[in-house]
Amino acid sequence: MTWNDIDQDAIRELIELAKREDLEGWGLARRPPVTGDVTSMVLQHGDSTAIARLVAREELVICGMELVQIVLDLYGTRASFKPVTEDGSRHSRGDQLGVLRGPAKVLLESERVILNFLQRLSGIASTTRSYVDAMGFTQTRLLDTRKTTPGYRVLEKYAVACGGGYNHRIGLFDRVMLKDNHLAADKAILGDELADLITATREKWPNLVIELEVDSLDQIPPGLSAGVDVFLLDNFSPENLRAAVQLIDGRAATEASGGITIESLPHLATMGLNFISTGATVHKSTWKDIGLDWGAEPL
Repeated sequence: MTWNDIDQDAIRELIELAKREDLEGWGLARRPPVTGDVTSMVLQHGDSTAIARLVAREELVICGMELVQIVLDLYGTRASFKPVTEDGSRHSRGDQLGVLRGPAKVLLESERVILNFLQRLSGIASTTRSYVDAMGFTQTRLLDTRKTTPGYRVLEKYAVACGGGYNHRIGLFDRVMLKDNHLAADKAILGDELADLITATREKWPNLVIELEVDSLDQIPPGLSAGVDVFLLDNFSPENLRAAVQLIDGRAATEASGGITIESLPHLATMGLNFISTGATVHKSTWKDIGLDWGAEPL
């Protein structure tokens, strides 16, 4: 996923919600008696032009540079952001990321919203990069999952891509994925019943990728006979993963999932798998520390 794949109107809606949380108490059962940035309201020079600089407080992979100007535009019309880096770049502590210029009140009101987005997304990008680095030199690609923060999926998947990972399906609409619960619900766990379900699925959705989640080697032959595109090898032992890759023998793509850790990745990446998927790059990521230093001279 690239930034151009993201609906900018949807991002503005998300930022507007964050703005309303901060200025209006959105989500509270009772509307606050006063709204707005009450602290900035007392400033005597809130409309004067100010300059601030985004700075990395620790090592990180930056993500969210394109968001900064969008945030500023929703707070005022006279604020601007000049990035000095781009998403996906590595940075060390103390590195400067960009300069904000505009009315002091606008910069102060928007500061926390900007940092919340940048710190969250940079945390995901940085965690993803550490997982990719752990895999070493390999043809196996690291995939994300649908384990994302509600409402933030496209941004979090974009952050994974900025960290060197690849995106799995975006939602339930862009790939057929027959998981264990689907097979159980349709009483099609093994044999002809499983093959028949896959065949019917292909007839229904001839232009979509069909992925089959399996938890035993016995489920692979029916999947192969029915022409599955991808096998999701769920919680397989290393021995069974090797056996599955040999059994499939390139007739379909292979994806390992379940219990993936950064410690297990170096070994898994040597098994000839096409993909390894994990939600950990999102749900185990930690926000990165990014600061807004006030009064810095422009670059």
